[in-house]
Amino acid sequence: MSVIRLLVLGAVRQHGRTHGYQVRNDLEFWGAHEWSNAKPGSIYHALKQMARQGLLVAHETAPSPAGGPPRTEYELTDAGEDAYLEMLRESLRAHDQRIDLLTAGVGFIVDLPREEAIELLSERVTALEGWREEVEQHWAPPGNTPAEWGHIGEVMRLWVHNSRSQAEWTRGLIDRLKGGAYVMADEGERSVDVLPPDMKNPFAQDALDR
Repeated sequence: MSVIRLLVLGAVRQHGRTHGYQVRNDLEFWGAHEWSNAKPGSIYHALKQMARQGLLVAHETAPSPAGGPPRTEYELTDAGEDAYLEMLRESLRAHDQRIDLLTAGVGFIVDLPREEAIELLSERVTALEGWREEVEQHWAPPGNTPAEWGHIGEVMRLWVHNSRSQAEWTRGLIDRLKGGAYVMADEGERSVDVLPPDMKNPFAQDALDR
């Protein structure tokens, strides 16, 4: 699964209809250029590619009154909505995805109903626990003593430690959701964390490069 597709679809969806520069601004505002491959080239490529695939519809706009060039604005199609939600669900459910996919999924988790998000995260905990048990029972050296493998045993310690810590964090998020944290889909008005149109982005890559 491509994290850039999830991020771009999610960013467009938050606006309803928007152009590539705004998507880039939002992703940089969220710091996605630091923890994912959301770079300007990949963002614009993803927009054009998903428009060709029918996940986005592209609207050609008139030139800016200030003299700027026309911009293509995008919005999700029904197929794009379905693809976005499926990617979002998988990013929360799967235990073996990269951290950038999980990060993106958590960033958009409020786009799901509360009970569904809890169910997906519970599936993730179950998968993490099953994977840890498999490592401990079948992949560990004889006697379940990683030290017998020398420094290679540290790999198994790392896997087991990561699975335990991730399961603990996931259970904490489940508890917070069960306790009513955050405004989830279909629960009423909620804030949308996007960069206001007239606000200069302090986290933009070009601003950071100066």
